[in-house]
Amino acid sequence: MTQPDVLIVGAGLAGLACARHLDRRGHSFVLLDAADAVGGRVRTDEVDGFLLDRGFQVLLTAYPEAQALLDYDLLGLRSFYDGALVYVGGRLHRVADPIRRPLAAAATLLAPVGTLEDKLRVARLRAALLRGSLTDLFDREETTTLDALRRRWGFSDRMIDRFFRPFFGGIFFDRDLTASSRMFEFVFRMFAEGRAALPAGGMEAIPRQLAAPLPPEAIRLNTRVRHVEPGRVTLDDGTTLEAPAVVVATEAPAAAALLGERAAIRPTAYRSTTCLYFSAETPPVPEGVLILDGEGTGPVNNVSVLTNVAPTYGPVGRALVSAVVLGDPADDDETLERAVRRQLLLWFGPAVQTWAHLRTYRIRYALPEQAPPFLTPPERPVRLGDGLYVCGDHRATASIHGALRSGRHAGEAVALDLAPVPG
Repeated sequence: MTQPDVLIVGAGLAGLACARHLDRRGHSFVLLDAADAVGGRVRTDEVDGFLLDRGFQVLLTAYPEAQALLDYDLLGLRSFYDGALVYVGGRLHRVADPIRRPLAAAATLLAPVGTLEDKLRVARLRAALLRGSLTDLFDREETTTLDALRRRWGFSDRMIDRFFRPFFGGIFFDRDLTASSRMFEFVFRMFAEGRAALPAGGMEAIPRQLAAPLPPEAIRLNTRVRHVEPGRVTLDDGTTLEAPAVVVATEAPAAAALLGERAAIRPTAYRSTTCLYFSAETPPVPEGVLILDGEGTGPVNNVSVLTNVAPTYGPVGRALVSAVVLGDPADDDETLERAVRRQLLLWFGPAVQTWAHLRTYRIRYALPEQAPPFLTPPERPVRLGDGLYVCGDHRATASIHGALRSGRHAGEAVALDLAPVPG
């Protein structure tokens, strides 16, 4: 095999973004991944005619990096309802975006999710975070999300507990809201500027689209990397591959193991999530809306009927329901399923007992830990020296945007370093 310019370890979103940039610049590369398909943590399984993403995931359409790299029309994106249903006091209450859903404004104002002043503060928060550039947003003082909601934005504990904890806790997999305030404000702005959406073919359609223009022979799957050093990668079978540049584009624990102290990655800091999928004869709600546990009794934090958002997620005549439990519960799958059903019986009634359990996904490493000072600075270097580079969502915002952006930055750095010196 001819020696490539670059070896990329990891075919998740960051590795694919890096490869796309290098391919455009005319650099040869080999993309290595231990899995049987590209995508990393963004994968989808087909089970009994349903599309089951490995963990509940959405694409925020306002992500600048996603807009630059992805063809949204080709993905066939379908959007969630602009708001949520919050379970409080024995029933579901609607909380909607008043800009996009003005007809739901009265229901939102009357919902026992926060005070009237809280609802007005949401409008002020939206206006404030939409001003200026994203760079300006990341220049704000970094604290925890919870501290920012209380001190910076003045929300009541009732609003925080009944809306922000389940909504953003479900995004950060952290109901305590210890994630960086910079991350919260970035994600809030993305919701305000765009929509939360699902591709018609499942979330794995995103990495498949990223990989489609790349040379097929440059992607080596089912290939585990054992060791990385400047100019060389050693595979599990002892084979060595060489290239002037090596990019480690794995999730943080694997990157830490491969790179050691070079990248200063905290290998044990991460957030977990568990997702249970059910098939229902009738959807428990008629809309593609996020349903939140506003009481915090658990174990379920949020529920969605994914076929209400994207009908292609299931066969005709069946509804696909996802139930998200934060963390990795100690209960076995059967015990956890019973606890989930007991909670959802209160929300949706006896029909829950007829739902067929499809699969439970326990995503131990779902996101890197994002507590301050995770985003101070907002991005970490991708160059490690000696021809070694690192990228991934642990180097920027822990998001699809962050992974794509970090991958692009790594590709740009490699291309610049490999460019011939004039002269």
